[in-house]
Amino acid sequence: MFPSDPADGAGTGVSITPIAAFADNYIWLLQRGDHAVVVDPGDAAPVLAALQQRQCNLDAIVVTHHHADHVGGVAHLEQAFGATVYGPARSPYAPIGVRLRDGDRATLLGLEFGVFEVPGHTLDHIALFSPELEALFCGDTLFACGCGRLFEGTAEQMHASLDRIGRLPDATRIYCAHEYTSANIRFALAVEPDNVALVRRSQECARLRQQGLPTVPSDLALERATNPFLRCDQATVRAAVIRQRPGTGSELTAIFAALRGWKDGF
Repeated sequence: MFPSDPADGAGTGVSITPIAAFADNYIWLLQRGDHAVVVDPGDAAPVLAALQQRQCNLDAIVVTHHHADHVGGVAHLEQAFGATVYGPARSPYAPIGVRLRDGDRATLLGLEFGVFEVPGHTLDHIALFSPELEALFCGDTLFACGCGRLFEGTAEQMHASLDRIGRLPDATRIYCAHEYTSANIRFALAVEPDNVALVRRSQECARLRQQGLPTVPSDLALERATNPFLRCDQATVRAAVIRQRPGTGSELTAIFAALRGWKDGF
């Protein structure tokens, strides 16, 4: 149910490994030979340890948005390796060297990544998608069985961002930046207690966490089947939201906004 990362990502020779940071962050390390890229390095220390262990050089740093737990290690790593820093064109975070806008392409480890602007959690948030890796690095926009809080953007923006992500291929692996899956599933079960796929996912998530293993990446097919924030068009989700928040309109953005508000207080 939770796809494990192949040593050779989709036949590209690129491995993708989570580096744990803080209480529940994941910094993603992409490696090809002795070259590496990291995504959202909020802390430099675990990245440095991983690079030393793997004996590889850091070519590039990718930032999805400006929050401190995603950028806190950037300056140290940039100085240590001379790595190029890629990030949102709209970001207030100054050290970004290559500023990316919607529709741009970034070449990392010889692979092309498409850039999506996905505002909602923050206004500057971007996600990077690699068709070759079948991988989306989405920071705090889409989580396993959840989505990010609306710190800067609107419900309309976040719903549009998730709708756009939801149109990617089913096999797309979702590399989010936090281990929030257990809590997200508890909420999702409050919304859809009879969702059989969700019940199975809850059991698998519990098994992985008992073993101390990450619950991510997931894939987009699993998210569509179990993540309430991608299921606002489903009758079960709509009915649950309206029961919880009477007076919510039937329009999808209104359902999404009420669902996000419900989760905020859950």
